[in-house]
Amino acid sequence: MMNALERRSTFALSSIFALRMLGLFMIIPVFSVAGQAYQYATPALIGLAVGVYGLTQALLQIPFSLIADRYSRKPLVVLGLLLFALGGAIAAMSDTIYGVIIGRAIAGGGAVSAVVMALLADVTREENRMKAMAIMGMSIGLSFVVAFSLGPWLTGLVGISGLFWVTTVMGLAAIAMLLMVPKVTRHHQNFQQGYLAQLKQVLKIGDLNRLHVSVFTLHLLLTAMFIYVPSQLIEFADLPLASHGWVYLPLLVLSLFFAFPSIILAEKYHKMRAIFLVAITGIILGLMVMAFGFESKYVLLTGLGLFFIAFNVMEALLPSWLSKAAPIQSKATAMGVNASSQFLGAFFGGMIGGQLLLLNNTSMGWSILTGIAIIWLLMSFGLAQPRYLSSLVLRLPESRQTDEWTSQLLAIRGIEEVVVMSEQQVAYVKVDKQQIDDASRQQLTHLLGKEVAI
Repeated sequence: MMNALERRSTFALSSIFALRMLGLFMIIPVFSVAGQAYQYATPALIGLAVGVYGLTQALLQIPFSLIADRYSRKPLVVLGLLLFALGGAIAAMSDTIYGVIIGRAIAGGGAVSAVVMALLADVTREENRMKAMAIMGMSIGLSFVVAFSLGPWLTGLVGISGLFWVTTVMGLAAIAMLLMVPKVTRHHQNFQQGYLAQLKQVLKIGDLNRLHVSVFTLHLLLTAMFIYVPSQLIEFADLPLASHGWVYLPLLVLSLFFAFPSIILAEKYHKMRAIFLVAITGIILGLMVMAFGFESKYVLLTGLGLFFIAFNVMEALLPSWLSKAAPIQSKATAMGVNASSQFLGAFFGGMIGGQLLLLNNTSMGWSILTGIAIIWLLMSFGLAQPRYLSSLVLRLPESRQTDEWTSQLLAIRGIEEVVVMSEQQVAYVKVDKQQIDDASRQQLTHLLGKEVAI
């Protein structure tokens, strides 16, 4: 069970993620039409205005995350959200398409997705990490559906410039949500290295690279599907574009009933690798169903349902697995590389989805996406089961300096990291039970003045 601090922090950080994504996604279903009203607008520049956000996100995730592993994460999140809000304001005040492109690029410069996820990993215990990541993943999925329903309605109400102002307000509201997250100080075994060496260390870890390829492929398939499937819902399911949100929302809710039991199974019984491979298989099955039965309304919706269920399981598994596989001192850096891979996947997914529309062969299009997913599955068999850490929740000592106390804790074999929340007077101590021996238990008992069950 999550404690009150974990619940509050998960809600706040998921809300920050959702507000940013909502601001991004609301533009997508309307800008190809509304953007034509801007001076100097061309189809290519309209496409650039939509896509430049993802490009700057992909480029700046790693620099932000490298800094986040050295310094406090919360000020970086505030900086990123201010850039997001500023970019929205610049786009809102622009009369030309070039102004919108500049605004969107600046908004994308607030590339703090990985920093937010690393902060969530700091304030949740290992055994609750996947639940927290699942909630964040679901909030992103929900924001996608809400945005596609809300964007056209808001544009009709306040215009496209008003929609950009709404994104600015969302960025500022997200900063307010950050007040609910405790201030943390991270302590771990000190491995001093330069930024480049830190990045190289992360890029040399085979399982991390497989996870980066996985998130790239997952979001490539998602983006390509959302470009490819709307025309089929209109043609074969007789559903107008304005009603598509009402298809996605029930499928998203349905997926929760499958996703959460899968997450509990993966974490509680250490079945993460098996659930991961089953989820990729589910994505393949969903795509295959759509490849062979897209002309039937109910078969098409069944395939979409399978895809959504498997997608949401993967969306929860990936960040949790990443936080387990990443070196303690480079957690944000690994998440930054992963976030860059995600945005690049979405970028290439958009390009592939557009090309699939030009094929004019629906079955062939779904088959190509199925082939990509099968290659992903084959590559994922090389993944090893992740390391499982446990967490202790300890009160901070009243009679000792915190820095001295944490140093003594980290000197004990099996203690990996200590995250201190001074305002709450508690610390989360991450423990590798495989490394703890009798000598370690005696040292811990002596330091704490009581025996701790590990």
